[in-house]
Amino acid sequence: MAGGAVLLSNSLLGHVTMAAPHERVNLACVGIGNRGAEIIKALYKTGLCNVVALCDVDLGASQTEEILKLFPDAKRYQDFRRMFDEMDTQIDAVSIGTPDFAHFAITMTAMDLGKHVYVEKPLAHTFNEVELLMAKADKNPKVVTQMGNQGHSEANYFQFKTWKEAGIIKDVTRIDAHMNMRRRWHGWDPQIKGFPYPERIPETLDWDLWQMHTLGHHYNPDFVNGQWRCWYDFGMGALGDWGAHILDTAHEFLELGLPTEVEAIMLEGHNSFFFPMSSTIRFKFPQRAKMPAIEINWYDGLDNLPPIPEGYGVSGLDPNIPPPSTGKLEPVKLNPGKIIYSKDLTFKGGSHASTLEIIPEAKAKDLANKLPEVPETTSNHFANFLKACKGEEKTRSSFAVAGPLSQVFCLGVISQRLNTKLVFDRERKEITNNKFANALLTGPAPAKGWEQYYTV
Repeated sequence: MAGGAVLLSNSLLGHVTMAAPHERVNLACVGIGNRGAEIIKALYKTGLCNVVALCDVDLGASQTEEILKLFPDAKRYQDFRRMFDEMDTQIDAVSIGTPDFAHFAITMTAMDLGKHVYVEKPLAHTFNEVELLMAKADKNPKVVTQMGNQGHSEANYFQFKTWKEAGIIKDVTRIDAHMNMRRRWHGWDPQIKGFPYPERIPETLDWDLWQMHTLGHHYNPDFVNGQWRCWYDFGMGALGDWGAHILDTAHEFLELGLPTEVEAIMLEGHNSFFFPMSSTIRFKFPQRAKMPAIEINWYDGLDNLPPIPEGYGVSGLDPNIPPPSTGKLEPVKLNPGKIIYSKDLTFKGGSHASTLEIIPEAKAKDLANKLPEVPETTSNHFANFLKACKGEEKTRSSFAVAGPLSQVFCLGVISQRLNTKLVFDRERKEITNNKFANALLTGPAPAKGWEQYYTV
């Protein structure tokens, strides 16, 4: 790794055992407020990296203050392009904690320069962007990639993998996934007819750079600091926000790949600008080798709950779900998670690191002595990435794993946006029953000056 340590200024992270400076990964961080800040702190807390550069379109915002104070010696940039130009030889890896739509250009640039990348979930905003990121990763095999669904290195990952290999999880035919916590836009008027009115741009914010390839929107505070998640132009709603924390292990270990059909079954408050207040989306995956076809039903919205099987038990607030950067988790009717139905068994699972339970309890007791021992993780998601950068491990959520999962969510968002059923050709990667939906796999052409990022 390149030399030169940037030391922490205070003890907000608690005790951190650091490797020697020359043994650490030199890390540049793009997006340093809100969730981006949490990523940076978690990466640094491993003791495996130096934070050498901080980049954010609004370095004067309140949400960026903490990270700037924690790393006072790191070089500061507002534009990621200038950061790469000036610090190319001093950077080994990059963390990208920007809004969904802004992941793509930064990640493509980093990989072109041979930098390892940790990218928050979902991987990108459109199906085609994810496709290009996977292709770029294939073209640059020495570049380490990791998507930031942190539960993919925790207990749920190792349990699902072990139970699948031991034949405990087999012949799965249906999964009901659900996220019924409050989202920022649930209280909005579903009859909204357009984007919010323009407001004065904060003096510290580079609004054009914030928009990147989506140039053309007027500034409004309802577009930034997490609110971007609810707009089709910027985010991927509850599905993109939580899907990778709930369906990641099932998608990988059941080898789901891409669906053949995606259908919006129920949308409450459907409109052309922001995500519905509640959604039910059905995904159909074909038979794979000896595994049967699977139907996945996604439920979001405060009261849009899946059918609850007998013996489900109580669903309290899951301690494995980290609180949002904006505050505490609120009590909910049903904890975020999934119900997995197989030929012989039913499993109840949560989100992130939460492990599966066999339900009802009587069935779980019958099988208790037959369950295999589950290994413990050797590294959390952040250490896994940094150790992979050093050649010591392989990332668990590389673009090859996380890319198709993110594309599933991209297809789900198109069905939400158009309130329709999509028929998808998995081999040609095309929507065959709707030309406009198929065009949304790529989305609008990038604004002038951003076209160069869309080539491998």
